[in-house]
Amino acid sequence: MTQDKRPVTLITGASAGIGAALAREFAANGHELVLVARREPALVALADAIAAKGLPRPTVVAADVARADAAQVIAAALERHGLEPQVIVNNAGAGLIGAADTLDRAEQLALIDLNVRALTELSLAFIDSLKRRRGGILNVASLAAFMPGPGRAVYYASKAYVLSFSEALHRELKPHGVRVTVLCPGPVPTALQARAGMSGLLPRLLMRSAEAVAREAYRGLKEGRRMVVPGFANRLVTMAIRLAPRGLWLELIARRGAGGTHAAQQNSAHSRESGNPGPSTGSPLSRGRADESA
Repeated sequence: MTQDKRPVTLITGASAGIGAALAREFAANGHELVLVARREPALVALADAIAAKGLPRPTVVAADVARADAAQVIAAALERHGLEPQVIVNNAGAGLIGAADTLDRAEQLALIDLNVRALTELSLAFIDSLKRRRGGILNVASLAAFMPGPGRAVYYASKAYVLSFSEALHRELKPHGVRVTVLCPGPVPTALQARAGMSGLLPRLLMRSAEAVAREAYRGLKEGRRMVVPGFANRLVTMAIRLAPRGLWLELIARRGAGGTHAAQQNSAHSRESGNPGPSTGSPLSRGRADESA
């Protein structure tokens, strides 16, 4: 029965930003897609745009991957359409700005649920089909994964987990023919930054467009690379992080984040309204998060 199923690339957080750019990149390279996010109208619009180019129309699955039953919901949707994953792209994620002791604890725990638990579950839920198809996993971390983040402690820590987990998975699954690549982009102009009041914090030298990041990510996964850090300047930053005292980075990030925390507090009402355009899905974070790609 599995031989009759069509292989697909499943992309979470595909409604905007890096997720949408990755969807366009994979589609342009001949992949049939399954797009997953909460915002169904945005997914439908992206699927229509891809199909308008003469490419296979992606299957749309409206789901909140932060929910405990997300993997089961996605698996059931794939089964109904006669599909099975050949590639998993875990892009869905969210960020919160502010000192950990001042932020809502439930929202911070929900961020861990989305950035860590959901990514882990989806990385492992379809391992059998990934091995059978000799496919791959692309997990989206961040340049934040390499350093501590005062003012965004839980977010930075969650991305450090994604980096460590993905590198270990790369080694574990390599003998089975499954490629695992972790993407660590620097600043990318996305809805996350606009909604969380972050745009003023970002050094323009490190910025890369979502499209450029997606191209490098796809190439890295295809080549079986363990890690992709898009942009020469960002790669220099990762080297500098390793060489400079960790305490120095703590102070630099803490000072730089102070202004961003104030800006985020000023914009918090807008962030909470636009972070979830649809009805509540039950997750505290889904009601108040600034998503990378919702």
